[in-house]
Amino acid sequence: MLPLFVVSYFVGLFIEFAFAQMHGEEVNEGYLVSGFLIPLIVPVDTPLWILAIAVAFAVIFGKEVFGGTGMNFLNPALLTRAFLFFSYPSVMSGSQSWIALKKGEVLLDGATGATPLALTSDGMDGLLNSGTQYATDMWSLFAGTIPGSVGETSVIAILLGAIILLWTGVASWKIMLSSVAGALFVGWIGTAAGVTDVPAYVQLLLGGFAFGTVFMATDPVTSAQTEVGKWIYGFLVGALCITVRLFNPGYAEGMMLAILLMNTFAPLIDYCVTSSAISRRAKKAKIA
Repeated sequence: MLPLFVVSYFVGLFIEFAFAQMHGEEVNEGYLVSGFLIPLIVPVDTPLWILAIAVAFAVIFGKEVFGGTGMNFLNPALLTRAFLFFSYPSVMSGSQSWIALKKGEVLLDGATGATPLALTSDGMDGLLNSGTQYATDMWSLFAGTIPGSVGETSVIAILLGAIILLWTGVASWKIMLSSVAGALFVGWIGTAAGVTDVPAYVQLLLGGFAFGTVFMATDPVTSAQTEVGKWIYGFLVGALCITVRLFNPGYAEGMMLAILLMNTFAPLIDYCVTSSAISRRAKKAKIA
């Protein structure tokens, strides 16, 4: 993991310093957060030169062209992952993740295998009876003893992070709660309609849903700003994530695309909420 952090911070901060010098401004500390999150949401064996290109793209075209930290409308860390996904899909493949395989008395660190989320295309039977080299029971999914990007596997660690973010007032509990509600709602519809037999609550433990809900969707810069808008924004993030999982077998994980899409619509959500509130107050004032 250490080389991923080194490349993420070196490339990102170098570009931040360069643009700050060009504009005669002070360097903003905003990238320190993005630089830490990026290595947690990419495969641990991502080639360093590819990561460097992705980070450079995200910082330049996701932040600096819009005015730097606080002016961007897309989450830089997720934009890095999106660049990797569309430019180097083989690197981001969930069916070839790094896992530890014990064969007899020999422990092989370089074996590859499908992530639990990739197994859900065959339903709960595919998830629980897939013959993989690792356990896929509920506790394993919750504790994080499964393959996947480093930051997304352990729900326990993610919940601890959520407590810290909520305690410090950095993240919005409305977005977290509504995202879970949206995922459970669409997941319930999917099981009720016979689209899948994977229970809605299991979807919360798979892939990057928990990590995305806690650390990505709640980004105060790219999420909705109004209180009502946060409920709508979070609900749509969770709903879209599960919708992608259910109806797009070619790409099992939908959290990245759901958050980036809602980042784009967050200003529109705030505008509609604000306009609606102004209209209601105008009507009340007229009646009074």
